[in-house]
Amino acid sequence: MNIRHSVAALSLCAALCAALGAAAAPAAVADDSPAGRSKGLYGAKDPKFDGVWRQSLALLAQDAVGVTPAKSAIDWLAGQGCADGGFAAYRADTSKACDPKKGEFTDATAAAIQALAAVGGRADTVEKGIGWLKRHQNDDGGWGMNPGGPSDANSTSAAIGAFAATGQDPAKLNSKGGKSPYDALLGLQLGCSAKAEERGAFAYTADKGKPVANELATASAALAAQGKGFVFETVGKDGGAAPEPLRCAGGKGGEGGADEADGAGTPKDAAEAALAHLSRVMSATDMHLKSAMPGAKDQPDFGGTADAVVALAAGEHSATAGKPLQWLQGKDSGATAWAKGDPGALAKLILAAHAAGADPRDFGGVDLVQQLNATGPKPEAAAPGAESDGKSEASEKKSDDGGVGGVWWTVGVCAVAGMGIGFLISGRKRRQL
Repeated sequence: MNIRHSVAALSLCAALCAALGAAAAPAAVADDSPAGRSKGLYGAKDPKFDGVWRQSLALLAQDAVGVTPAKSAIDWLAGQGCADGGFAAYRADTSKACDPKKGEFTDATAAAIQALAAVGGRADTVEKGIGWLKRHQNDDGGWGMNPGGPSDANSTSAAIGAFAATGQDPAKLNSKGGKSPYDALLGLQLGCSAKAEERGAFAYTADKGKPVANELATASAALAAQGKGFVFETVGKDGGAAPEPLRCAGGKGGEGGADEADGAGTPKDAAEAALAHLSRVMSATDMHLKSAMPGAKDQPDFGGTADAVVALAAGEHSATAGKPLQWLQGKDSGATAWAKGDPGALAKLILAAHAAGADPRDFGGVDLVQQLNATGPKPEAAAPGAESDGKSEASEKKSDDGGVGGVWWTVGVCAVAGMGIGFLISGRKRRQL
């Protein structure tokens, strides 16, 4: 998948089709599936809190492994968009207006942007979503869970990923206060004044006093500090090199003197320090992260571990990423049992495997792709040479598969529309503490 090529085509498409406008998004309707879920939606559980989030991850995971998602699934996600470009966690009735102050979320919006940019054909919705993010950027350069909320690492990281997925440099997206997203993100990293075992970690937010290291925030920030979203192009192997930890002049945290730099100097350095922290933490727990949720039992965090694998792979630390990935694949870890039937969880494991060069169709003996496909509408098509499991909903391929042919197919269709033929585009929250 080549997101940059896709975005270029989508941008041209938007320009050619601007005069034609966009068709109104259809309201969510129930299909005749046994679960009675909304038409096109992945998963049978209540989507109230994660409908858009899990749908976005499912589409991204399918696209990453060469599966063309069903048109109804793409329509469902695009139809969840609010009039101003933002996305709620889930809209049961899309004919009702969104609450712009409380009902729209940065994470859901950013995830939907990444998914719709990847699958193609929804340029208008993607553009409106990007506009929403730009309008709601905080003065410190970051984003909060809701518009106007204090900047947090997870929401800021998701927004950075959305801009990266649409070919925009996050470093150039300055707020009214002159700050970039990286200014806000790096401001949440624990530096040399922190305890040695916490250096390089990220706090979720700093609005409640002294920042506290949070592994989920660290995994998200480690990826975003590299300027990458949930899916990216890897450029090679690292030969086994480990991430570089934060370098401080003194020995133990807080004992180095005034000459110590309290944090990394660049986003790249910040990412390396965060990855080194994650690697240290996982090395002490049989190569996985533990749940950081308040009141949670001492148990593995499968989703967080998958996020860490993705971030390590993005930093080209393939050997280091391979260790937690191997743990996830192990039969004793319980990761595949945790993910079974859950599209968001299955998508996370697929994206981790894809990023680290493993086969998600043979993940500890489990075909994650087949299981993900089974949680929603039948895909349009499978990857060349891959088993379709009889789930092809139509014979034609998707309009934008990330390759050159798919890109120019999109451009061609839009050009015809621009000449007057007529082409109408129908068109999370989890707070980790």
